[in-house]
Amino acid sequence: MASDPSNRTYGPRVAIATLVVAASTLVGIAVNENYVGKTTIDPGGASFIGFGESQGATPGATTTPVRALVQLNRSVNVYADGVRNCIKVPLYQYEFDSYVDVAYNVGVNAFCKSPIAAKANQQDYRGACEAMLNWYTHDHQGHVLSGLINRRKNEYSTCMGQ
Repeated sequence: MASDPSNRTYGPRVAIATLVVAASTLVGIAVNENYVGKTTIDPGGASFIGFGESQGATPGATTTPVRALVQLNRSVNVYADGVRNCIKVPLYQYEFDSYVDVAYNVGVNAFCKSPIAAKANQQDYRGACEAMLNWYTHDHQGHVLSGLINRRKNEYSTCMGQ
């Protein structure tokens, strides 16, 4: 089994099936996504509401911070299930949390087809974390968004156990 990417000792990695999303990850996603109370269009042309939710983001729809947090919690657990389904190797909690954060932002299908997931499943844990740093465009035209660069740096730090 590959060594810890940060060269620290945290004990053994654990089976992904036993991991649950940490509260700090939920808060981090909420901060990264920024709350909006009515349907908004992002730079890539996608509609969203609450904390980056596409579900219910119809023209004119509104939400409250409390409803948005409840929905975020539901959604994050769905994304965590998606990550559990495509990552088949043991992880540290912080690796799992960073993967869920990325999956929430890009979608489970994209995450599961990504170099992040491929490297993780090869137990190239450092390589999986480093692959996060290459995912900072928002659309197919390759527009770079500084917010995504910063988000990926934070996810990378989390993934590395920093």
